[in-house]
Amino acid sequence: MFACLPRLGDASRKSTNLLWRVAFARNFAVHAHHPFDELLQRDLSSLNSQLSSHLRGGDPNGTLALFVNMHKSSPILSSHTFTPVLGACALMSYPETGRQVHALMIKQGAETGTISKTALIDMYSKHGNLVDSVTVFDSVEDKDVVSWNALLSGFLRNGKGKEALGVFAAMCRDGKVAISEFTLSSVVKTCASLKILQQGKQVHAMVVVTGRDLVVLGTSMISFYSSVGLMSEAMKVYFGLNVRSDEVMLNSLISGCIRNRNYKDALLLMSRQRPKVRVLVSSLASCSDNSDLWIGKQIHCVALRNGFLSDSKLCNGLMDMYGKCGRVVQARAVFRAITSRTVVSWTSMIDAYGVNGDGVKALETFREMCEERSGVLPNSVTFLVVLSACAHAGLVEEGKECFGMMKEKYRLVPGTEHYVCFIDILSKAGETEEIWRLVERMNDNGNLPCAIWVAVLSACSLNMDVTRGEYAAKRLMEEKGHVEKKASIYVLVSNFYAAIGKWDMVEEMREKLKKKGLVKAAGHSSFM
Repeated sequence: MFACLPRLGDASRKSTNLLWRVAFARNFAVHAHHPFDELLQRDLSSLNSQLSSHLRGGDPNGTLALFVNMHKSSPILSSHTFTPVLGACALMSYPETGRQVHALMIKQGAETGTISKTALIDMYSKHGNLVDSVTVFDSVEDKDVVSWNALLSGFLRNGKGKEALGVFAAMCRDGKVAISEFTLSSVVKTCASLKILQQGKQVHAMVVVTGRDLVVLGTSMISFYSSVGLMSEAMKVYFGLNVRSDEVMLNSLISGCIRNRNYKDALLLMSRQRPKVRVLVSSLASCSDNSDLWIGKQIHCVALRNGFLSDSKLCNGLMDMYGKCGRVVQARAVFRAITSRTVVSWTSMIDAYGVNGDGVKALETFREMCEERSGVLPNSVTFLVVLSACAHAGLVEEGKECFGMMKEKYRLVPGTEHYVCFIDILSKAGETEEIWRLVERMNDNGNLPCAIWVAVLSACSLNMDVTRGEYAAKRLMEEKGHVEKKASIYVLVSNFYAAIGKWDMVEEMREKLKKKGLVKAAGHSSFM
């Protein structure tokens, strides 16, 4: 099934010494309070239990630190040792450490079991290395339902819905393992993400016919029907189960009602029992997406009536909702009432000013945040909303200052979105030379992301920089991607040629778009 994908390299050739250097360099040593002589006196099974205990307690650093000491004390370890260690690696954002653990497993012959390989599949997928996940999966001799589920959820986690359905189809064809509730839940989530009604209903029918536990699958089914706009079906699932006290299921149903603008049912559900904070937070997120001020205010009243306004996450949601609905005064009032402001609180308030065109106030709030007495440091998201505010308000010098501050003062690495905002700031000031110098510096590290060339093309179009614009257009036309992204590129390039008056090229782009049968989704960007 997956034989066409590249194979995982021979990890055993790598030196495992790097693992120990990486481990101690990342402060795992602070957890290493186990003297070697003590470890030698204990049997391996008890140490393996302690590794699992660290992981269950949410302490992956502790798991890795104990593992390092165990290996130093007794180099021969079992496959049961590596399973919690791989779980710890999956939780950490350091994929190289996981690869080094895999190399050690190969060296010791501890990667042969289904459990160990399932842990490897899960770890690689959580780091986004799906090719490696598939390679490990192909090497599993006795595939059980857990290994199939690990691969399926890995594709789903990384936004590969069609591939996830392919895994489910292969699992059904294999016929050697029984499909679990977790399998069906993952498939329903995939159908929801792809908004495919027919397949989702087929899974629902399978659940009913085979007598599966709908209480377990209820939330997934409600989310699915909400995502395709069938709230009547979502209601049938919820009320048919008679589990009114299930907070997660109720949360999903209320959020679905609001997302589909079914406000009457949403408020009715809230009134039937005292809502939980997380239900209101999720509902506010739906209000922000739809810019629904009326229902957002109703949720604010519910929160006030139930004494929830001391919850920072709820207040952050209220600020975001008011900001997206253009009510900056109300957002500011909520912000001022927060006693313990987090970086999310500050960022939400800055964003509220920025999206409503008040770049000056956004900068004032940002500078207030940066003062020592605030006790909060800005993160990469904070700088993104600040740069966006500067771009919208045309604050060029301030934008340059913030971009420099991000790298020099706070030692944060700008991402693609930060560079796109910064290019937008420079383009509005007509500083095309500075944009090109920035692009040349970025291009030294390899191929630039598609979004950067889109921003450069827009800047060239705005400033009538024909030569560089045509070069950016050429680079964009060389991009490979899915159909919708390719269609967006043709439209952008066509708009650039229209701006500079090359109507023959506009016609050529339109002909290519028509010939290839490409259609761009209205009002949708495929680049950010």
